[in-house]
Amino acid sequence: MSTNHSSEPTEHEAHTKKALIIESARALGKARFTPAEIEQIRRQLIAHLGESGKTSSDYIVSVIKEAGLRVVWSSASDTEDRYEEEFADLLHFSTLEEAEMCLVRLDELLRKFSSEGEKQAEERVREVARLGRRRADMIARNHKVDAQKRAEKEEVAHWFAIWLDTPDAFFDWLEVRKQSPEFQRDFPQRPDVED
Repeated sequence: MSTNHSSEPTEHEAHTKKALIIESARALGKARFTPAEIEQIRRQLIAHLGESGKTSSDYIVSVIKEAGLRVVWSSASDTEDRYEEEFADLLHFSTLEEAEMCLVRLDELLRKFSSEGEKQAEERVREVARLGRRRADMIARNHKVDAQKRAEKEEVAHWFAIWLDTPDAFFDWLEVRKQSPEFQRDFPQRPDVED
């Protein structure tokens, strides 16, 4: 006999709930799951399992993520849909020049969304920049990667960090940085820098 208000489901109940959550999620056929779909799945659980089907949205989200499905757990999902093409393929920076162009594009998007009062889209731009910083940092720390490429990625990670902290001053800072003796020594093959 189980109590109605047990906070921890039994192993069998948990397995049944997980299976139902995943089955319900796949039946919805969505590429991503927003709070609306999570609520729909939560109601289906109650419909199938009655009182024992009651479960938190957080648990449903964790099961869906564990199954490898994408969850967008904020109202930013609307923003993502509207601006996804703006963000597609933005984080390509195999060279310092490409990294600079990536930051120019991110900066343009940030200013555009800011002027339009699109706070969620502004935050999405920052998320993309944080992801760029993490990617560059990860490559910079990978000792299987060529030393020069690691140095470039470390530089790029630094650029992303500065841009995230002070976007208004970043491009002035970058021009000064590119003229510095240290930068020119570390990254000498720069045809756009003339003496």
